[in-house]
Amino acid sequence: MLMRTDPFRELDRLTQQFLNTTGTWSRPAPMPLDAYRTGDEYVMCFDLPGVSPDAIDIDVERNMLTVKAERRPRPEGDDVKWELSERPLGIFSRQVMLSDTLDPAGISADYDAGVLTLRIPVAEKAKPRKIAIGHNGTPKQIQA
Repeated sequence: MLMRTDPFRELDRLTQQFLNTTGTWSRPAPMPLDAYRTGDEYVMCFDLPGVSPDAIDIDVERNMLTVKAERRPRPEGDDVKWELSERPLGIFSRQVMLSDTLDPAGISADYDAGVLTLRIPVAEKAKPRKIAIGHNGTPKQIQA
């Protein structure tokens, strides 16, 4: 049997139950996200511990990126008696609006150690470029 020693953890658990932070298809729970740019790509990392890769769904419609995942209960036998269950089950979802400077057609995804990593290339039109300066009344053409 497990003994709980943190009285505030019980309060947190009750608050989560009251606010219904477990997700359903009609009201999914949010998932934590980190996002950063490195070189010519934008990287997004979603925390999805305990989620099977086949329970993750990634969609892009126009500029809206949607990530949905479902953490399912483990199949247990009839003789199992749960002592403590704090890990949320259900549906998790996150929508992110992608800017026009990103190329959604080139998105790649990888799932490792409970972290879903999406890599989105920066569109060619958004990459920095040098602009030549003309002189003596002769403008230089900008090369794309």
